[in-house]
Order: sequence, then C-alpha cells, then structure tokens
Amino acid sequence: MDPAAAASLTGSIPPPYPTAAINGAAYCINPALFVSLQPPSRPPSVPTAAEAVRRRQVEEDAAIRLVHLLVTCTGAIQAGDYTGAHGNLAEARAILTVIAPSTGIGRVANHFTDALAQRLFPAYPHSAPPPPPPAAPAKLYSQFYDASPYLKFAYFTANQAILDAFEGCDSVHVVDFALMQGLQWPTLIHALSQREGGPPRLRVTGIGPHPTGAGDELREVGFRLGEFARYLNVPFSFERVCADQLDGLSKYWLKIIPGEALAINSILQLHRLLVDPDADPAVPAPIDILLDLVTELQPTVFTVVEQEGDHNKSPLLERFTNALFYYAAMFDSMGGEGNHAGGGGATNLLAEAYLRAEIFDIVCGEGSARTERHELLGRWRERLTRAGLAQVPFGLNEARLATAQLVHATSFTGSGYDILECDGSLALAWHDRPLYVATAWRAAGGSIVGAVAGTEGRNYGRRRKARNGSRGSNSFGNLALA
Repeated sequence: MDPAAAASLTGSIPPPYPTAAINGAAYCINPALFVSLQPPSRPPSVPTAAEAVRRRQVEEDAAIRLVHLLVTCTGAIQAGDYTGAHGNLAEARAILTVIAPSTGIGRVANHFTDALAQRLFPAYPHSAPPPPPPAAPAKLYSQFYDASPYLKFAYFTANQAILDAFEGCDSVHVVDFALMQGLQWPTLIHALSQREGGPPRLRVTGIGPHPTGAGDELREVGFRLGEFARYLNVPFSFERVCADQLDGLSKYWLKIIPGEALAINSILQLHRLLVDPDADPAVPAPIDILLDLVTELQPTVFTVVEQEGDHNKSPLLERFTNALFYYAAMFDSMGGEGNHAGGGGATNLLAEAYLRAEIFDIVCGEGSARTERHELLGRWRERLTRAGLAQVPFGLNEARLATAQLVHATSFTGSGYDILECDGSLALAWHDRPLYVATAWRAAGGSIVGAVAGTEGRNYGRRRKARNGSRGSNSFGNLALA
C-alpha cells in the first residue's frame, strides 16, 4: 500500500508529533499494519442500574490490562520489536472501547495510545490532520489556566514570595521568563496598590518569542498591564524582550538598575532547558547558562514553579511509565474539578489538548526535539544550589495563604486537592501526590542593596518561625485544601 492510500485510512488519528522529532528513524515499515490500530466504531450504550456493579468491575479489570499493554508496547518499541508493539497497541485500542471515555484512565490512556501510534509510524506524517495554527498554544495555555488550579497555584505562590521580597522597597523590577498573556501580574499589581505607605515604582520586563504574525503580543500585554496599573495608581513601566531561547538572554537586554529590588520569575520554563542525563558534560547545558545569568544578576528573589514529574529519562520505557501515572493523576484531578465546578466541556477539552501536547513530546520526542523534561524537586534543589543560589523557604503561613487564595479564586470545593509543605517548598497535590512544586531562591552570599537586605532578613526569619511545628521529614506535610 502506498503512503497516500495509508493516509486515507487514518483520518481519526489526532495531530501527529513531527517526523523530524524522531530524528528520521522509522519504527515500522509496513503501513498496512496502521489500519488495524484505528479504534473500531461502537454504538453508544447506557448501562442500566442492574449492570452498574458489573460494568464497574469490567472497567477496572480492563484498565489494569490496558496499562499493562501500553507499558509492554513501549518496552517492545524500545527493544526494536515493532511487530510485537503493533500487536500490543492493537489490543490496547480494542480494550479502550470498554472503558468509559469520560473517566480519567479512559482519557489519559487514549492520549498515550495515540502517542505510541505516532511513535510507531513517523514515516507517514500526513496520516493525521494538520497541527493547530501557531496561535493555538497560547490559547491552550489560557484554557488550562481556566480549567484547573495548577497555574493559579503557581501564580499565587510566586507572587507571595515576590511581595515578601519587595517589602519596604520603593523601586522594584520583575523579570518574567515567559510573559504569555500576563495573567500572573494583575494580582501582584493590586497587592502592591494596597501596600501601607503607597505602592512602589514597578517595572516589568516580559520575555517571549519573536512575533510571527502582524500583531505584537508582548507589547499588547504590556499595554494592558500598564492600563491596569494606572487605574490602581501604581507607577508602572514595561519593557519587552524577544528571545526564542532563554539561554540566549543577555543581562544588558534586561536593563538592571542598581538600587532596584529585582525579582526573576520562572513558571514551567526551566525544564525546557535540560538535556539528556547522559549528555556530554563538557558541553555547557542551556540550563547552566541561564542559571549562571540568574546568579550574576543577584536577584532579591528567584521564583520557580515546575512539574513534580520524573520525565527526563533517556530510556523510553522509564519515562513513559512515569509519565503515564503522572498524567493519570492530572486527568483524574481535572475530571474531579469539573464535577465540582459544573465543568465547561469545551474548556476542559482545550485544557486536555494542552496536556496532550506534553504527552506527545515526552513519548515521541528524542534528543533536542524533546522539551518537556520534567524532573523532581530534589534534582532542582541540587542544580540551583550548585549554581550558587540559596533557597528562601516558604512556611505554613504561606501554605495557608495559598490555600485561601486558591479556594477564593476557583469555583470548586477543592475535595481531593492538597497544598503540601516540605523543607520550605509548596506543592499542589491530588490525593497526596505532588504535581506542581513552587520554590523561592536568592543569590547565596550575595550582597543585597539597602532596604532589600533588611527586608530579606525579616522575611527569612518570619518564614522560619512559620515553619516551627511543621513535619520535620523529607516528605511533604499536608494541608487539606478543603
């Protein structure tokens, strides 16, 4: 069968991971096998009340079998047994038909199954609809913000650390490594406007990619933030910095002014600069280049939020297994939130598409093509400490404040969500599994100007006192969101 004929049979496969991301390696040379991987159509059915218990047990058994098949398929791909992988994947497709697509395992397994299919058949990039337009990622990010509490948690915790660091300062500067739509900063501007003695002079430097169309999103976001700041009588200025890669930043672009309190903010950006663990150590990694710049700038505070996942393993099987269970918790939490909030279907689908893109990157990408290189908190602590940064700990007071802010800003009850504290870090967890972790840092042993030095000392002491009585182990302490 020629590729054009194969393409006509595969319209139901979602957008593919680009062939180039696989470094030209074709994992299956028989396109005829691709047809059997399509999910068979089935009429919708509604189980009766008498069937409910039996149906639930069938789905549980099917889910266990499905996970086993997906992991076995991944192992076969890693070993080069593409015929065996094809058989596992075809069986997984069949099992998906007996699992309700509305369940967390049903949704996440569908995405991972599609990713494995794409990994098996990179030689046919036109076998699926074209990828979304370039503007889509920003829209998906916004929908993920609306549909889940994770980005809200990231913004609240980072803003609290920044407010603490800015206490008593008359001139402050925020450098945002990924401005996006600027959703984080109205809350900070409002908080500064309420400060006793009046707000400081606020300067925001927003970093983002070069514009690809007629509009200039960075400039437009800066304009909107400026209008909001003027409405609240906060002295405000904005600078845009276009950079496609953060490791290419220059300190001269950031226009650091002596005497300003400087906050550097990174929300879900640092993992994109990591490389394979077995990469040549003689070649400076992008993450090391950026952290050297951060240390050189001597920030008052450096706020970091990252996914608490272990998805930067070179072997495909290990990172696939870790990612499968991580995203199962993510999809389960979003399903739970939708039930509490009355859930907007279209919004949740777009939010799932945001996570789906991460899944495809983890499963299908290799080498420099893979950017979703999430690592666990312990590795980040080692890396940032080695770069010359010292952690500024969050305490139980900050955890309680983050909890209150999250409940206030969301419409769901919070059942199942927890904010956990461990050794000065805060994590948003689903049923005790940390999924996103926030930390704050400063230059170790660096000099901090005038008022900032005194403020930093007071904040550090206050946070240490707030932690007294918290759990003194390496595991996250638990503060139930509800």
